[in-house]
Amino acid sequence: MTAIDVIKGDISRIEVDAIVNAANEQLAGGGGVDGAIHRAGGPAIMEECRQIGGCPTGEAVMTTAGNLPAKKVIHTVGPIWRGGNQNEARLLASCYRQSMELAVKQNLYTIAFPNISTGVYGYPKEEAAGVAIKTVREFIKKKKGLEKVMFVCFDEENYRLYKKVIKEWKQTE
Repeated sequence: MTAIDVIKGDISRIEVDAIVNAANEQLAGGGGVDGAIHRAGGPAIMEECRQIGGCPTGEAVMTTAGNLPAKKVIHTVGPIWRGGNQNEARLLASCYRQSMELAVKQNLYTIAFPNISTGVYGYPKEEAAGVAIKTVREFIKKKKGLEKVMFVCFDEENYRLYKKVIKEWKQTE
């Protein structure tokens, strides 16, 4: 059975097989979690990102983890929030699903996610938490391979929301 956990912290310091980076379509590094991962991981990550060239919204690609304690970085591009009627929920769910698919294909057993699209992309945090946890639950029910899925929340608000959504989910099981 796959364990699901929520912690508060810096994803660039998490020791897992793969950490997920909330990237932009150009894989060019940026602010927030993307910038933190690139700074902590060093230039090897950006070198591989340049070779890949880009990643469409809702999809995921993998690179080295450089100097990070993780083995690999999975870069996924979350949707920019435009009011909720532009397939944002479907695209956000795809980010989580594609990242987990990539991990399983590469025999990576532990994965840590940030709060995708809730920073500068403006996705409402509570809705994003619901999409993330629902997608992970559905994936691990259907597919084997992952031993542990972590949600790493940098801020207190996301941490509380994820804890709340997981608690509610466990009460309905």
